[in-house]
Amino acid sequence: MQKVTNLTNKKKNLNISLEEAYDEALKDETFKEIVCKLKMKRENLINYTSTLEQCAEEYNHCKNCKGLIECKNKIQGHAFLPRIVEGNLEFIYRPCKYKIKADKQNSFQKYTYVYNVPKEISEASFKKIYKNDKKRYDTIIWLTEFMGKYKENKEQKGLYLCGNFGCGKTYLVSAMFNELAKDKIKSATIFWPEYLRDLKASFNSEYKNEFNEKFDKIKKVPLLLIDDLGAETVTPWNRDEILCPILQYRMDEKLPTFFTSNLNLEALETHLAITNKGDEIIKAGRIVSRIKQLTEYQELISKNLRK
Repeated sequence: MQKVTNLTNKKKNLNISLEEAYDEALKDETFKEIVCKLKMKRENLINYTSTLEQCAEEYNHCKNCKGLIECKNKIQGHAFLPRIVEGNLEFIYRPCKYKIKADKQNSFQKYTYVYNVPKEISEASFKKIYKNDKKRYDTIIWLTEFMGKYKENKEQKGLYLCGNFGCGKTYLVSAMFNELAKDKIKSATIFWPEYLRDLKASFNSEYKNEFNEKFDKIKKVPLLLIDDLGAETVTPWNRDEILCPILQYRMDEKLPTFFTSNLNLEALETHLAITNKGDEIIKAGRIVSRIKQLTEYQELISKNLRK
């Protein structure tokens, strides 16, 4: 009988302790606001006091937050909040208005594949392009017109865009890709020298499937930008076994292909030849011939925006 009495007393003391903690928590206006909205009985809520206090803390952070970069919560852009489901109290992480807006703005990115390019390029936008230099206008107009034509007819020529370092060639093409991605059009932007190094590393029996996947993805994607062509170290393998088949496939399938380079086509042909041997010159010429069939040509000489 004594043991039963002791257990009863302990339970009463525990209940008193929970109630005291709950009453103390109610002094916080945010905590009070949350539990009032739940419209749940007090005896049920007191069992979740500490968890509700956590919710109040995160909700309070949200009240004074001005953007994702200022988020103080455990999971950025989310608040840990309670909800009632079929009469039971549950706790979930809910995205805030800034997170929802950011996800909506960046939802197009699932249609763009980027390889070894800066974040600035992957998030390129036509709204943010530099327009204070008239030398850029022809390229901007060309890309804008391409977008309109491509939506009506997918068999369009791409662009070989050459120019000085840092003039924004890659940004402009990527901005167009991102605009088209909003219409669920898939594209890929690859930094060519690094792509080749990575592809070569996977070229063995152990990683053969990985190699095929990377190669086919680039070869078959609806829109492709080969970035910084001419900056790679040319070998017969990456010229004749990688670049040539990609170009041939895309030419046969009429898939729009874009290139950015610091080299004009004449300089690119010299670069691809490796040596002055006759057969090397012919092979380089074949590559450039395919590029000419795939693209229109433009030069962009403008301010170095990377300074």
